[in-house]
Amino acid sequence: MLEPLKIVALLPMKANSERVKGKNFKLFQNKPLFQWILDSLISVPQISKVVINTDARTIVTKHLLTDSDRVQIRDRKPEICGDFVSMNLILADDIANVPADIYLMTHTTNPLLSSATIEKALKSFLEARNSSLIDSLFTVNRFQARFYREDGTAVNHDPKNLIRTQDLETWYEENSNLYIFTTESFMATGARIGKHPMMFETPRLESIDIDDQTDWQLANAVAQYIFSQTLSCL
Repeated sequence: MLEPLKIVALLPMKANSERVKGKNFKLFQNKPLFQWILDSLISVPQISKVVINTDARTIVTKHLLTDSDRVQIRDRKPEICGDFVSMNLILADDIANVPADIYLMTHTTNPLLSSATIEKALKSFLEARNSSLIDSLFTVNRFQARFYREDGTAVNHDPKNLIRTQDLETWYEENSNLYIFTTESFMATGARIGKHPMMFETPRLESIDIDDQTDWQLANAVAQYIFSQTLSCL
């Protein structure tokens, strides 16, 4: 009988943020922002452990977050702290110290990403990987719209021939919601996206990545809408 795959979720969490001060620990709908995605990850039964790589253990402890069977807190090394350190260096440190068959990485700034969507992405990755088609997965937003360069020239359409937007070429935006990869795929590129990635489209209402104050307000409004819809169905 085959042993089940060891799937580890990586959830980096730093103390400071430039555009929304302390956002990882700021209350979002009456719960610290980090707690939303952490709860979603823990709700996925296939994930054996969530690893939190942080430079903020004191703050984390104040929020009653401690090591447990499902959560491991790792103190970030001084040489990989700071706003300009590549996330790939932080992931490389986690991979070197926490072995797993599959790694799943997300951010505290994706509070609306549901456990159901995470499970669907994981299932899609495993099915495609078993067919030797791909080595990694990253999530995207889908667009069919008219894009322009900074100088005003059209990118994907002819302004003199206005075809319907639904007939335009589909473009995809990496939305930073979720990445799935292996040690092998990471080593091949030195990055969370391997040489043969698959794209996974996440539901638009779940896909907000909170980068600035406007994102925070938008995510908060969407959260209120989702909760109101849930309550109306009870």
